Amino acid sequence: MTTQTALPLLPDLGAVPVGEHAALLENELGGKVFINGQLAYVWGAGQDGLRRLAASQLVDTGAAQVNEVAAGFGVNTESLRRWRKSLEGAGLMGLAPVKKGPKRPSLLTDAKAAEIRDVRAGGASLRATAEATGVSTDTVRRAMAMTSMTETSAAESSQNTGVPLEPAEQLPLPVLPAPVTRDGERAAARSGLLGCAAPVFAPAARIRHAGLFLAVPALETTGLLACAREVYGSLPDGFYGLDSILIDAVLRALAGEARAEGATRFDPVELGRVLGLDRAPEVKTIRRRISQLAEAGKAQVLIAALAKHHLTAMGPGDEDLAAVLYVDGHVRAYQGTKRIGKLYSTRLKFPVPATEETWVTDAQGSPVFVVMAAPGASLAGELRTLLPELRTAVGDERRVLVGFDRGGWSPDLFKHMDEKGFDVLTWRKGASKDVAEDLFKEVSHTDENGEEKTWSVADTLVDLSLATTAKTGEVLSIRQLSRIVAATGGGTRQIHILTTDKTMGAGEVVYRMGARWRQENQFRYARMHFDLDSHDSYTSTGDDEGRMVPNPAKKKAYQKVVAARNAHAEAAAIADINLMALKTPEEGRNELAVTVTSAMHNQAMAPLWEAENALIAAEKAHKGIPAKLRLGELNPGQQVLDTEVKLIHHGIRMAAYNTAMTIAREIRTNTGYKRATQEAHALMRQAFNQTGDIDPTAPGYLTITLDPLPTKAKTAAVAELCAHLTATETRYPGTELILRYKIKNHA
Repeated sequence: MTTQTALPLLPDLGAVPVGEHAALLENELGGKVFINGQLAYVWGAGQDGLRRLAASQLVDTGAAQVNEVAAGFGVNTESLRRWRKSLEGAGLMGLAPVKKGPKRPSLLTDAKAAEIRDVRAGGASLRATAEATGVSTDTVRRAMAMTSMTETSAAESSQNTGVPLEPAEQLPLPVLPAPVTRDGERAAARSGLLGCAAPVFAPAARIRHAGLFLAVPALETTGLLACAREVYGSLPDGFYGLDSILIDAVLRALAGEARAEGATRFDPVELGRVLGLDRAPEVKTIRRRISQLAEAGKAQVLIAALAKHHLTAMGPGDEDLAAVLYVDGHVRAYQGTKRIGKLYSTRLKFPVPATEETWVTDAQGSPVFVVMAAPGASLAGELRTLLPELRTAVGDERRVLVGFDRGGWSPDLFKHMDEKGFDVLTWRKGASKDVAEDLFKEVSHTDENGEEKTWSVADTLVDLSLATTAKTGEVLSIRQLSRIVAATGGGTRQIHILTTDKTMGAGEVVYRMGARWRQENQFRYARMHFDLDSHDSYTSTGDDEGRMVPNPAKKKAYQKVVAARNAHAEAAAIADINLMALKTPEEGRNELAVTVTSAMHNQAMAPLWEAENALIAAEKAHKGIPAKLRLGELNPGQQVLDTEVKLIHHGIRMAAYNTAMTIAREIRTNTGYKRATQEAHALMRQAFNQTGDIDPTAPGYLTITLDPLPTKAKTAAVAELCAHLTATETRYPGTELILRYKIKNHA
């Protein structure tokens, strides 16, 4: 039956589609279900059992999915599950409606209701009131509802007298009600008549992901939504708009499922309540909408807009976020079957198929900017290319301190950066002379947490040779700060920091160089919690086969040259020993009596001459091998992974990371939680996964009331966080509703 060609239903009949094959038509006389245009089920008014039978069998026969039937019949999936279970266990009789009403006299007399109201008025919780009066919490709610109805009637009667009344207590919110139906908007979206569905919130209690609302004020500060609207405008017409897709992606990432496939681990209805929709987008929809963004080819523009938004804002304590930036490469390993070029992974300690990215973070380690590095590019080369982008993001001509590791070592690059208004901060690479110990002095620096740190540092100037001016002998004079640290295997050694900033205090220079590890921590944290290295797109394109790449045969030939040089040096040492032995007379004999013939000399020198010939041959072979080859000759068919989709997901993950860091910082600085220094992130994740209530009944406000956390200390900390977030008066994106946050107290 379900494979027949579907017949069209007239829209003006008022039929509600149930999946692709069925439709439900109901009126005051009863209801009918059509499958592929054919009448299949009929029931009259009041025949609820037959109606439930039709809904159950639509699922059992495969004519529609559970969620489609539940939406069409106006019930939740749990009710439909109970109907099917009753039908299976007791047949049609199991679907007969049970008479509602009390099974015994009610305990809620007027006197008992007055007692409950008195206890509740004293500030006791529902559970405490129930225990004190000997009733259930449901009875407490009914007693308070009776009070509300009484006050409502009194308010109506008071309109004639003009006597003002005290505000009535709010009615209890419905527990997990069916979401607001959006069938009409979905039908309009399918017809191309709807740009996007706006968020609509309904009162609901005990929803699963209410804690994710806490992230909205911090998400707004990242600028993701505003920058995306500026760059892309909007998505093509459809039910899920640009804001909905991006908010869904960020909230899933904060809940631990950053990949699109992670949407399968959420109940779409439950997550949809946080988005103000009847259902959250699922995997196919997410991929399709992100692909539509990728088709515009503006992912790098989005990243640049996010960077500019981030750097023009002020950090904690009015810190200038653009004053110090850190740059580092990140190797993202590939585990698929496509022929991707190999790169050395410092984390894995061996070459793997991978792509390389260049990341920029601020002084706090928060991601600011990312570009996909060209295949085979060095960090020094990427830095030179990146400078114009950084200058645009900074927005003015102020000098910026840029820190990076030894991978960006290049004195010529240092000179170029200094000329472009960027100060260098890096480690010295290669062998260098130690600084005299009498030049070391104690320096200190107070960090952003008020903690003073001290080091023993020698502050000197050194000259670096420039490759571009090697013939003229021009050098770059640069500031060097040296420290004495423990050496591997015992003892001590000196390490040297180089910078072109001649005004910054020595203590701060050392501190800023050490703070570069915050970028490494960002990579580690994002890999663990936001799937930084995941494959968000499986699309690839052919690599440029005309690109020149290092010839691996050159490296192998050089290794043979090194081995030949070592063998030559060893043979020379042995030849010297043999010649000395020939020229040394035996004990007691005169030196004039020693005779060294040509044959004896040739025999002693033969190994050396052989090693010398081998070295000449190895050097000649090495010189004859080209240093680079065309990629097509070396590895034909090599591919590169798609970058557009990945960059969009990087922008989303950057916003999620910065959102998480903001909330964790608020917990540390604006709550009295004693273990905030150690557990801020753990408490944040626990709060994000907390259940709670949604209440949009107050005009202009959306009130989120979280359920209490396991301990009073954590509940008190989240209460302080809620008060701080409420003070921001953030509006939920796409609405005029101001968010207010509360948390229930322990009973």
